Amino acid sequence: MTERVRVAVIGGGPAGLTAAAALAPAVDGEVLVLEREPETGGIPRHSDHPGYGIRDLRRFVSGPEYARRMTRAAREAGARLETEAMVTGWAGARTPEVTSPRGRRLVQADAVVLATGARERPRSARLIAGDRPDGVYTTGQLQNLVHLHHREVGRHAVVVGAELVSWSAVLTLHEAGCRTVLMTSEYAKPEAYTAFHVPGRLAFGVLVRTRTRLVAVNGKGRVTSVDIENLDTGARHRVPCDTVITTGDWIPDHELARTGGLDMDESTLGPRVDTSLATSLPGVFAAGNLLHPVDTADIAALDGRHVAAAVLRHLAGHPAPAGGVPLVAEAPLRWVAPQIVRPGGPPPSRGRLLLWSDAFRRFPRIAATQDGRLLGRTRLPWPAAPGRVFRVPFTLVTGADPAGGPVRLALE
Repeated sequence: MTERVRVAVIGGGPAGLTAAAALAPAVDGEVLVLEREPETGGIPRHSDHPGYGIRDLRRFVSGPEYARRMTRAAREAGARLETEAMVTGWAGARTPEVTSPRGRRLVQADAVVLATGARERPRSARLIAGDRPDGVYTTGQLQNLVHLHHREVGRHAVVVGAELVSWSAVLTLHEAGCRTVLMTSEYAKPEAYTAFHVPGRLAFGVLVRTRTRLVAVNGKGRVTSVDIENLDTGARHRVPCDTVITTGDWIPDHELARTGGLDMDESTLGPRVDTSLATSLPGVFAAGNLLHPVDTADIAALDGRHVAAAVLRHLAGHPAPAGGVPLVAEAPLRWVAPQIVRPGGPPPSRGRLLLWSDAFRRFPRIAATQDGRLLGRTRLPWPAAPGRVFRVPFTLVTGADPAGGPVRLALE
């Protein structure tokens, strides 16, 4: 069975739902959102604390309320939302294979928006040694258990990571009656903004140890302790606990992008896109944390709003501009998104490039060069720091020569 739609949006989180809400009233035909979970809304659906919607909705709401608003907006705009629908592959360009309790079918679309998001690396992918007891979760697993299934998770937890999502895990543990006895970070400073980790330490009495890593989990039926190593001295000590949360260390849900034959970025591990969020395959676009693992939900939503303009241009028969200059992040910058600047292309969402830094700079100065020529240099009033996206004005690279080599972005 083959179904034809005008636009297929794969992923029903903030990016996908916002893209669908923007597209549904503007296209002649159906906009279909395919979501593998039982409900749309993405990660905010089970992240039951405030802090969502600041940039896109100009509101300060909880995760579940944010998910409901996104879902309602897409549905009221005229998009069709199909849940428990897993896209398992491709039958051709812009033709995803969909498997659901209703059967298997092909969806042939004139345009596809990939908004599959990102996930945290679990313990196995982090190569943490030791026993294999119960009580080890990612933040997503923790929040799903506590907020959706109302399960108990333990009494004393160690949280691996000290970024923003790590404090989200602390909030969830507190709600479940579980005390965070230790938070670890491999960096010299906690990754989260001071406005979060200082009040968090005071409010919840959390001990944060920097320059440490978790090297082993102990316990048979249930976690009984973990072994922590100081990265500078090599000293190890054992911390009693019955719960371990591995937070952050994000990887995009990129399987569909890879199997679809899209050009992939070796740094983000997501598809390479230009500033309009077009991929290497005509008519296939990407948005949200599939491209920049990981930014906040409202930035992902604004990606969804931004990509709608490029989708509409494609549907109207206007192909993406040819050529383009690649953007390259130099260490200690790990990646940049988007990765391609095309002549005549639009500026990126909010007029900013997104980067990830593996080093802390309080007032960073960043330079853009092309073929040894300085394109621009700026000092920014906000820090570059591990564990959070670093935003740079797009104007830094607008002077790039379309016929030149890669533009290199570097901290000075």
